[in-house]
Amino acid sequence: MEQELNKIQKEILKAMEQHGEKSLCTEAFIAKTIRDNIKIEGKNKAGLSLMDIEKVVEVLGNKGAFYSVHINSANDILVKKDSETKLADADSKHRRLASEKSMSVLSNKDLSQTKKSKGKPKNKPNRTESKKLNVNDYSLD
Repeated sequence: MEQELNKIQKEILKAMEQHGEKSLCTEAFIAKTIRDNIKIEGKNKAGLSLMDIEKVVEVLGNKGAFYSVHINSANDILVKKDSETKLADADSKHRRLASEKSMSVLSNKDLSQTKKSKGKPKNKPNRTESKKLNVNDYSLD
């Protein structure tokens, strides 16, 4: 079942397993753990997609770790340990998905950019370097 997860979902799964002893994980807490694990410099305010979290909660439910997904009045995602897997209700889900259109969300693209940037830094030309014109090279005919 884990093979069906994309990169960001695997990182969410890893972050939730890291904090397995906690009974409540917020979206911000999981996102911070992901940023720390993969060393993303920016995107400090970025959240997580509801669909990605629900997919991970289903996978964890198949492993025997049950969580329920709740969305509070500020459209923040809360993941709580529970006796069975419960996903967000339809109204909350609709409200959250509408708000995700205007918010910054961590995605697979963010993860692939960090993997590429771990290599040797590229030598970029200095843009402030001034070029000098030698007037002795021209004749005044």
